[in-house]
Amino acid sequence: MSGGIVAVTSLALEARIAVGPGVSVICSQGERLAAALELAVERGACGIISFGVAGGLAPGLAAGDWIVPAAVITGQRLFPTDRTWTRSLRGRLPQALQADILGTDNLVPDPERKQLLHAQTGAVAVDMESHIAATIAAVHQIPFAAARVIIDPADRPLPPAALVGLRSDGTADVVAVFRSVLEQPSQLPALVGIALDARIARAALRRGRRMLGVGLGFPDFGDGHRVPAAKERNSPFAELGSGFAVESRRSGGLRGARETELPWPQHSTIERSASSTRREGRFSA
Repeated sequence: MSGGIVAVTSLALEARIAVGPGVSVICSQGERLAAALELAVERGACGIISFGVAGGLAPGLAAGDWIVPAAVITGQRLFPTDRTWTRSLRGRLPQALQADILGTDNLVPDPERKQLLHAQTGAVAVDMESHIAATIAAVHQIPFAAARVIIDPADRPLPPAALVGLRSDGTADVVAVFRSVLEQPSQLPALVGIALDARIARAALRRGRRMLGVGLGFPDFGDGHRVPAAKERNSPFAELGSGFAVESRRSGGLRGARETELPWPQHSTIERSASSTRREGRFSA
C-alpha cells in the first residue's frame, strides 16, 4: 500500500470497480472504516478518495449522475477536497456536477428527510463514508477527494428490504431481502425500482472508473506518485503541502484549518462544466 491511493467504499460492487493499478480499496463503514484508514495512512497511503454511489438529496438528479464535490459536509463541519485532485477528476469526468455532498452515520431512506437535509445544508447527495475519509485525511494532512454516482434519486423512498440487504462485508444479504419481502410484499414494486436504479448507477460507475484511469485521477500519479507542493497546488498556506485550505463560511475569508463550522442553513451551488447540459451527468456503459 505504500505510496498508493486508497479508495473508500461500503459496497462490494463499488470495491470491485474501484480497485486497479496503484489503487487499494477499503470496503467498510463507521469505526472499522476509520481504523482501517488509520492503518493505511501508517503504511504510506499518498491519497484517499471516497468512491462509489450516493443517495440523491437535490431534486432533478437521476440515477447515474456523477458528483465531484468541492467539500464534504458533516454536522456543523466542512472538509474541502484537495483542489488539484478535484480539478483532475472534473477534467476526466467533465459532465459531473460540482456541488457539496453530505456525510452521515445513518441511511436516509425517505424523500421527506432528503428534502430537509438538502434545504438545511445545500448538499446534493449523501453517503456514509465520505465524512470519515475526509476526517482521517485532514488529520494526517494528505490529499482527499470524492467521486460519487447517484443511485437513489431524492424522490425515491428506500423500502425496508433495501435497508436490511447488506452484510458487513458489503455484499448483498439475499436471505434478509427475501425475508423482508415475504413479510411485506407491497414493497416489491419499490424494490424493483431500486434495482433498476442500481443497474444504471453501476454502469455509470464502471464507465467513469475507466475514464479516471490509473490512480483514480490522482495528479502526477504516473510520475513517481509525486504529491505537488503547496504553491504548485494553489494552496494559500505554504505549510499545508497537501493542498488543504478551508474557506470559512462564517467570516468569508481563509484560515489555516482543515475544517470549519457552518452556520445553518448552508446552501451550495450546482455547477457544471461549460460544455455539459442538465441531463449529461449520466454515464452509461
